Amino acid sequence: MTAVNLGMPAPPPPVLAPRRKTRQIGVGKVGVGSESPVSVQSMTTTPTTDINATLQQIAELTASGCDIVRVACPTADDAAALPIIAGKSQIPVIADIHFQPKYVFAAIDAGCAGVRVNPGNIRKFDDQVREISKAAAEAGVSIRIGVNAGSLDKRLMEKYGKATPEALVESALWEASLFEEHGFYDFKISVKHHDPVIMVRAYELLAERGDWPLHLGVTEAGPAFQGTIKSATAFGHLLAEGIGDTIRVSLSAPPAEEVKVGNQILESLNLKPRKLEIVSCPSCGRAQVDVYTLADEVTAGLEGMEVPLRVAVMGCVVNGPGEARDADLGVASGNGKGQIFVKGEVIKTVPESEIVETLIAEANRIAEDAENGSDGASGTVSGPPEVVIG
Repeated sequence: MTAVNLGMPAPPPPVLAPRRKTRQIGVGKVGVGSESPVSVQSMTTTPTTDINATLQQIAELTASGCDIVRVACPTADDAAALPIIAGKSQIPVIADIHFQPKYVFAAIDAGCAGVRVNPGNIRKFDDQVREISKAAAEAGVSIRIGVNAGSLDKRLMEKYGKATPEALVESALWEASLFEEHGFYDFKISVKHHDPVIMVRAYELLAERGDWPLHLGVTEAGPAFQGTIKSATAFGHLLAEGIGDTIRVSLSAPPAEEVKVGNQILESLNLKPRKLEIVSCPSCGRAQVDVYTLADEVTAGLEGMEVPLRVAVMGCVVNGPGEARDADLGVASGNGKGQIFVKGEVIKTVPESEIVETLIAEANRIAEDAENGSDGASGTVSGPPEVVIG
């Protein structure tokens, strides 16, 4: 019997639905559209005029896994800071423009990768589309048409009475038609609302009307807990339908938290390669150890790990051994002890007081082995699947 390595790549992880086909645009070096991975965005909270603080926050966002960053540009002083910020940022910068159309041109001239325009509150915006299209096309800058429930054109508010899904979509369709009328197609669209139900329906309606790439967002989603739930609910629904090409989780929290939530949503749907995943039980009357503390301490101890790793922290003998055996690394706890599993095999039993340090040590060993190209369980070199021919 000879083992023949066919060099076959592993199949991609399953997703709930194929991506909706869209046109492809670029935001600097990041592709946006159905031919590119769904990207994660956030927005700086520092004054844009404080260039050092803004660049520092962009660096933190980049380290958290942010793909594209947006900065506010409400004044001439902010516009003056854009060339340095756009030039030194490690990820593409989008300038966020409201009220003053002149700052759209300033952002394009500053070398920003993209500009977000809000048609509902930029003075005489429709009259500026020809010039904006020309300037953006010549500079290779993409546009986001950002329709927002809180700043919808007053004519649409009078027509619909409030920011309904239909009102949001009508605004987006009108502005998209203006850009396309002037031969500009490098834009994506967002139709944001604070209510996930209205937001989801608006994106579904918009997705039926054209092949534009769509930027997903629940605007003013709220504090971290509430905003995470609302965003995960809305994004999960749409992304499960294949709708959405870039996302921003809006939280009343540090922007790096937005990025972490956004990446976790994508990882949970297999739209982004999974990194560290903690599988832990909710605890119950069967638990014989403090699962809450164990899970928290293991999560904290492995923070920042980039190697894909599933770690199971289980508190009893009912589901514990099965979950621990199915993970890359796991513990099944009971009677003050923990059985440590690596790649499905029990490697040792340790006292409860040593579970956390043992899991962290084994996780780091597995990560090191993975980076060196070997199997964490056996120490042998891992590779593509083998087919045995007899």
